[in-house]
Amino acid sequence: MPALDKDKRHLYRLAVLFAAGILAFLGLRAVMVPKGFGRYGFFRAGALTDIRSLPISYAGRAACADCHSDIVDMRKGSLHAQIGCEACHGPLEAHAAAPDTTKPRLPNGRALCLGCHLENVAKPASFPQVDPKEHGDAGPCTSCHNPHHPEIS
Repeated sequence: MPALDKDKRHLYRLAVLFAAGILAFLGLRAVMVPKGFGRYGFFRAGALTDIRSLPISYAGRAACADCHSDIVDMRKGSLHAQIGCEACHGPLEAHAAAPDTTKPRLPNGRALCLGCHLENVAKPASFPQVDPKEHGDAGPCTSCHNPHHPEIS
């Protein structure tokens, strides 16, 4: 019977270690997980307030059209006519405020275009899609297509 008592002591120690590990985990979790986490899925609820407090950095379509009416006219009738400038060029508030000192970024033509037009069976067949391995020789889409009116090559 003494061997059985020895085994019980080992099991008792193991149970104490597991309990201590679980308590340590719960304690660290309570300290490290931010308040509001999980209220909206795997997000911190306070992040919405943090984001709302950031200044708006988009200029809007009207600001682009004020100076770039030639591009607006070119885009008329295009499949890209409904896409805002800032969807491709990024936030342009700083450029609209100081056009001589701040230039909009020139997007990576291949990566940006493939973001929408990469071939995918989940997209409608009528939506223009490309397989980059078969189309374009790994060059930028803008070498053959006008990004503002891509139907015109």
